[in-house]
Amino acid sequence: MFKKLFNRNKEDKKKGNEEKNIVNERVREDKLDREIDNKEELEIKEEPKLNFFDKLKAGLDKTRKGMTDKIDAILKSYGKVDEELFDDLEEILVTADVGINTTMEIIDRLKIRIKEEKVTEPEMVKGLLKKEIKEIMKESGEKNSLNIEPSPAVILVVGVNGAGKTTTIGKLSYNLKNEGKKVIIAAGDTFRAAAIEQLEEWSNRSETDFISHSEGSDPAAVIYDGIQAAKARKSDVLICDTAGRLHNKKNLMNELNKIFRVVDGEYPEARKEVLLVLDATTGQNAISQAKVFKEVCDITGVVLTKLDGTAKGGVVIALQSELGLPVKLIGVGEKIDDLQEFNVEDFVEAIFNN
Repeated sequence: MFKKLFNRNKEDKKKGNEEKNIVNERVREDKLDREIDNKEELEIKEEPKLNFFDKLKAGLDKTRKGMTDKIDAILKSYGKVDEELFDDLEEILVTADVGINTTMEIIDRLKIRIKEEKVTEPEMVKGLLKKEIKEIMKESGEKNSLNIEPSPAVILVVGVNGAGKTTTIGKLSYNLKNEGKKVIIAAGDTFRAAAIEQLEEWSNRSETDFISHSEGSDPAAVIYDGIQAAKARKSDVLICDTAGRLHNKKNLMNELNKIFRVVDGEYPEARKEVLLVLDATTGQNAISQAKVFKEVCDITGVVLTKLDGTAKGGVVIALQSELGLPVKLIGVGEKIDDLQEFNVEDFVEAIFNN
């Protein structure tokens, strides 16, 4: 009997030691994890802050590799400027989602410029191509800045679900708040699950006022309340989210028109921007979406998101040239301050600046 008790105590002690070792091991692992997290946090804090152009250049890295690097390789492979060279340049631009019509116009204008300037060396073509792209974009997108001065202003944000509307509103409100503006966000996308909660979280992060109703409410009623709040609180900018369902164009048109009527009737003194949010990674599909929304409402500008995640940055050129829609804001990263104003000069330089 004593032998059994002794053996049982021995086993319990052994089991207790094993459990103790496991606990100690977990403590050591937790400590190691904390040290790694602290080190990573320190490294993040010590990262040099990039200026707007460097951030843009870094964000357009995939587009530059998919377009400019290929252009450089083509020009080096030719000994003279001929029709085959133009064909290869055309293929590169189309692949980068510049669009067939825009590409053809760029190449036609490039040929004329090369003839006028009597260029015979292929390496000189790149500089002329860059100039043509700048000119064709400036012709169609002269008003690239937001029209929100003087206040008050209302910004209506439209676009399909998944394009980045919620993130854009959050980042835009953060930027405007940092400029010293008083901002209110109205959660007009009342049909998509969790859209209101996501937008409220962004409003907390950007420290801006937030107006919402329950899920399934009338979007126009939310915008109405947002306008009344903007007037009462003397806000500078009211940013309104809207639903982005394209499966029924007629319903979308009716819903947006109702919102526009509320804005025109209740806030006629406010400057109005209607921003279409498009996902750059979708390339030519973004152009198709833009055409639909352009039919439905009066788009004043485009926000192009996820430019840092695609080699299809040429879609920016197509939007301004083919549709005459000025790109006003671009997203070149996931951080809250990675939404920046679009500038044609900076954009083209960032693509061609190897």
